[in-house]
Amino acid sequence: MRGTALRAARGALWVVLPAELALVVCLVGGVRITGAVLLAAEALVVGVLALEAAVMWPVYRARRRAGDGRRAAALSAVRAVVPVAVRRLMVHELRALHSLGVWAVRRRHRIPEGALPFSYTEPQTGTMWAFFFASVLETVVLALVIPWPLVHLILLVIGVYGTVLIVALHAACVTRPHVVGADGSLRLRYGALFDLRVPASLITAARVERRYDAGGLVRVGEDGVLDLAVGSQTTVTVELAEPVEFVRPLGRRGSARTLRFHADDARAAVAALGPKPVTLAPRPVTLAPRPVTPVTPERTAPSSTPGPPA
Repeated sequence: MRGTALRAARGALWVVLPAELALVVCLVGGVRITGAVLLAAEALVVGVLALEAAVMWPVYRARRRAGDGRRAAALSAVRAVVPVAVRRLMVHELRALHSLGVWAVRRRHRIPEGALPFSYTEPQTGTMWAFFFASVLETVVLALVIPWPLVHLILLVIGVYGTVLIVALHAACVTRPHVVGADGSLRLRYGALFDLRVPASLITAARVERRYDAGGLVRVGEDGVLDLAVGSQTTVTVELAEPVEFVRPLGRRGSARTLRFHADDARAAVAALGPKPVTLAPRPVTLAPRPVTPVTPERTAPSSTPGPPA
C-alpha cells in the first residue's frame, strides 16, 4: 500500500507540473480559458499538495522513530516522494538566486587562494540579455492587456519571477567560473547546474581546440567524451588518464575520459593546465678561504756613508 501511494504521489507531480506549464502557455498565448477551468486547475494543485503531505507524513514519523533529527527526517521524506529531477531543479533555482547576492557584492563562489578563475560567459551574454529584455517586455504587455484580475496577478508574478530568474542564471555563471587550482587540478562548472572536479594527477594533456556543435549544454558521446558547451561551442580539450564520474543537471550520472569545454581565454586556461616549472631552491655556496701568503718586505742595501767635505 505504501509503495502504491509513493508511486501515485510521484506520478501526480509529473502530471500536474506539465499541466500547469501548459495552462500558463495557453494564457500567455491568448487562449480564452473559462473560470471553471482555472478553478479546476487550482483545485488539482491543492489536491496534489495534500496527497504529497499525506504520503510524506508517515515517512517522516518513521524516520523520527528511527532516531533521525527533524531536519534529517524531513529530507528523507522529501527524497522518498519528490523525484530527483524536481529536487535538483529546485536546488538549482535557489543557488541561482543566491548568486544574485554574490554578484551584487562583486565576489566569486569558492575560488581558493592561489587558484586561477576562467570565465566562460562571453558567447551567451548577448543572448541572456536579449531574453531579459524580451521577458520584461512580455511582462509589461501582459499586465496591460489581461483583463481578468486573478489571471493578471498570476501572470504578473510569473513574469517578474521569470525575469529575475534569467538574471540569476547569468549571475550564477559569472560568479561560478572554471577554476584551475594551484596544484594543477581542474574544476569545471556551469552556473549552479554542473560541477565537476578533476585531480591534477589525472590530467595528461590540454590543448586549444575550437569546436562548434548544435547540441545541448551537457553531452556525453559513446567514445567517452564530455562536451560542456556554451553558445554551442567549446574551446579547450583535456585528456585524462582514466575516466571521471559526474552528475548531470537533472541527476543522471555519467563518466568521461576526454573533457571539452569553453573558456573565454582558452590559451591562458591551457597554459595553466600545462606542466608547472620545477623551481629548485638555491644551494648555499661555501667558498673555502684562500691561503694567505705572508709578504716579506724586500730589503735594500744600506746606503754608503758620505765622505768628509773637501
